[in-house]
Amino acid sequence: MPLRSRLYSVFFRRTSAFALTVALGAVLFERAFDQGADAFYERLNRGKLWKHIKHKYETQEK
Repeated sequence: MPLRSRLYSVFFRRTSAFALTVALGAVLFERAFDQGADAFYERLNRGKLWKHIKHKYETQEK
């Protein structure tokens, strides 16, 4: 119970702290969700994306 009351007093008691907590949480969630979605998309399309097959079409110039 002391942990819960400490979290409340630090993050949610004042309006400014609550707003900052919500904004920071939204930014962190968006970043994690975006990276997870990109990883999932690349895993589903492995071998089909340009970065995976470009070696077949680009020529090496000396």
